Amino acid sequence: MLMKSCTPSSVLLVCLGNICRSPTAEEVFRQQAAIAGLSIKIDSAGTSDMHVGDAPDNRSQRHAKSHGYKINKLIARQINASDFQKFDLILAMDAQNLADLQAIKDGITDTENTLAKLALFSEEDPTYGGNDVPDPYKGDGDDFEEVIERIESSAQAWIESWKYC
Repeated sequence: MLMKSCTPSSVLLVCLGNICRSPTAEEVFRQQAAIAGLSIKIDSAGTSDMHVGDAPDNRSQRHAKSHGYKINKLIARQINASDFQKFDLILAMDAQNLADLQAIKDGITDTENTLAKLALFSEEDPTYGGNDVPDPYKGDGDDFEEVIERIESSAQAWIESWKYC
C-alpha cells in the first residue's frame, strides 16, 4: 500500500513513564502498520524521567506477550524537544500527558522546522474517542488487559483514518 500524503512518516507514542502504555502501543502500532503495508517510523517515550533506562513493566511484558506482542527489549526514555522535529505525529495516552506535551511544544523557539502534530491517542477511535488510555501501573491484570484492548482499537482507528484522507 502506498502511503497517502496525510499518513505520517513517523509517530511517537507517549505516556508518563514509558514502561506500560506507550511501549505496548509502540509494538501494537508497529505490527498493525506493517499489516496495513505502511512504512512508518514508530517509537515511544515518557513525559517523566522516573523510569529512563528501564525495561517495560513485567506485567506489561507478560500481558503483551500473551497477545503476540514482544516489548521486552524496549527501553524507557524521556521525550525531548528534538522529538517534536523528528516525528510528524505525537500521540498522548491521556489528557495530562497531552497537556504536558503541549507545554513542551509551546516552549520550543526554533520555528525553522515544522513541529509534530499533537493528539490524544484515542482521538480517531469511534469506540474510545476522547477517552484516556488508563494507566494500569497501580492496577491488576484486568487493567493491563483493558489497556491492550484500547490500544489495539485506537491504533487501528488511526490507520483506518489514513485510508480516507
